Amino acid sequence: CKHLFDNRYGTGQSVWDGIMRTTNLNVAGSTVVVAGYGWCGKGVTMRAKGLGAKVIVTEVDPVRAIEAVMDGFTVMPMEKAAPLGDLFITVTGCRDVVTPAHMLLMKDGAMMCNAGHFDVEVDVAGLHAMAVEHYEALRNIEGYRLENGRTVFLLAEGRLVNLAAGDGHPVEIMDMSFALQALCALRLAQKGREMPPALYDVPRDIDGEVALRKLTALGVKIDTLTQEQDQYLHG
Repeated sequence: CKHLFDNRYGTGQSVWDGIMRTTNLNVAGSTVVVAGYGWCGKGVTMRAKGLGAKVIVTEVDPVRAIEAVMDGFTVMPMEKAAPLGDLFITVTGCRDVVTPAHMLLMKDGAMMCNAGHFDVEVDVAGLHAMAVEHYEALRNIEGYRLENGRTVFLLAEGRLVNLAAGDGHPVEIMDMSFALQALCALRLAQKGREMPPALYDVPRDIDGEVALRKLTALGVKIDTLTQEQDQYLHG
């Protein structure tokens, strides 16, 4: 539940909320470069496509890259995408995804933001070091004039744009994440002494219980397996 709902739908929506309230950007017809096609990247690209953007995905994982291709997105290295993008969004969980070398290739007026880890995905220190001028353009938007005469913009100091420039995930998403945490803590309290020290995935029955409770809260009903069907699938 956490990856699918919190990351895909929560991050997918809250990132665009932070971007749009900060920039008042017209997304339709623009070129958006999304670095990373994990669960968060899938959510961000899905919303970008829905808003009418032309979406480019950059990836290092070949499986995720081919998934992005099959989902209808253009995939290429960041070096090739840098001159094309109007807006760059990093959601990789890694550092130095957008570097000064990439920034020098960008259009005049290109914007960058991060929705992955801390403030390390966009090389902010490198950007500061090479900029010939740095100024606050608007609240949560900094302008950097480069040696080639172009200006690029950084949102929310390169920190998580959905938190630093927005209100984070909707409560309807977070209630599922908090429910997972609470039920996992309860399971550990009840059976933790029987479990050897290790890193465990959320048990499938807890995932199912949270999803079922959410469906009930939404007034959605689903089918249940008959005894014969259950035996056929699991026998």
